Amino acid sequence: MNAAKTELNFEHELLKLEKELQNRTYHPGQSICFVVTNPKPREIFAADFRDRIVHHLLVDYLQPIFEKKFIYHSFACRKCKGTHDAIKYLKKILRTSTENFSRPAYYLQVDIAAFFMSLKKDILFALIKKQVKNPEILWLTEKIIFHDPTENFYRKGNPALAKLIPSNKSLFKVPRDQGLAIGNLTSQFFANIYLNALDQFIKHDLKVKYYLRYVDDFILIHENPRYLSVWKKQIDQFLARELKLKLHPKKSVQQPIAKGINFVGFILKPGHSLVRRRIVNNLKKKLSQFGESPIPDSPESFENYLKTILAVINSYYGQFRHADTWRLRKSVYIRHFGIIRSYLDPVDLNYYSFRIKKLPLKKT
Repeated sequence: MNAAKTELNFEHELLKLEKELQNRTYHPGQSICFVVTNPKPREIFAADFRDRIVHHLLVDYLQPIFEKKFIYHSFACRKCKGTHDAIKYLKKILRTSTENFSRPAYYLQVDIAAFFMSLKKDILFALIKKQVKNPEILWLTEKIIFHDPTENFYRKGNPALAKLIPSNKSLFKVPRDQGLAIGNLTSQFFANIYLNALDQFIKHDLKVKYYLRYVDDFILIHENPRYLSVWKKQIDQFLARELKLKLHPKKSVQQPIAKGINFVGFILKPGHSLVRRRIVNNLKKKLSQFGESPIPDSPESFENYLKTILAVINSYYGQFRHADTWRLRKSVYIRHFGIIRSYLDPVDLNYYSFRIKKLPLKKT
């Protein structure tokens, strides 16, 4: 059931959903399966609208319970956290670990191989059962975790794109007792529950002082690279033993922090930070597409056209603000906005964001 159909009779549908949850007749509906290709091919299963309502209800119940268990250093899918907070914290521990970059330090950055497709459902449910005793919540949690979206879905977009997905990153190819669909709120939240055991091991057993994690990408920092090598082996052993996971063999970096850390869209070096080139190129591509697209004739369509362009540009420039990018922001505006400069003005000389010029809303 899609959002439009639900909203036509919203109260009735909510009461119906409530009854299904109360008498345990609720079952997840049909998902939408599609493939995104940027920055790399990923298989997405988007839950039905009414199922997303249930996902929010479940996460809202579980979040206060597990938030008390999570360590500070986990930044994905948590209130008052995110990529920008992760970068801010990483900058802080880089300064602290090097005494404001006056001495060398090293970092280890590792990634878990095919994390969402390798996650074991029985382990995840057992971790939740340790903290949750409400039988109704446990029933619903089990229903969502063990639901297989490949049994009831319809495909959207170009079906040929499915061939781009590696077998170890597709729910169609992994065993039925493992894997979570990418694209759902519950999957993101369950990832934190699953990897909380790893966080606790790193912070309390290995006693790593400088550590942070964003989903399955995490960083450890120490002044002695030998510690990092030992920790990596111990982490790999822990993952295999306790969570049935393994580190990605080709996505492990251990080197001096002076060479830069590529993390959640930014590159951090001593004293300054940059935005990844891929993100900048994506904006340039969008600006080129805007410049080549036909301008709407009607004033109302033209206004909506400008608002769409403004929203896209300001979202990218909002990202740029979290790095040392004044020259980049100015350069992109001068060299790549093209005809768009006729309609948008920078809010100030910092080029933090833009606004629509006070022009007649008509084609020029």
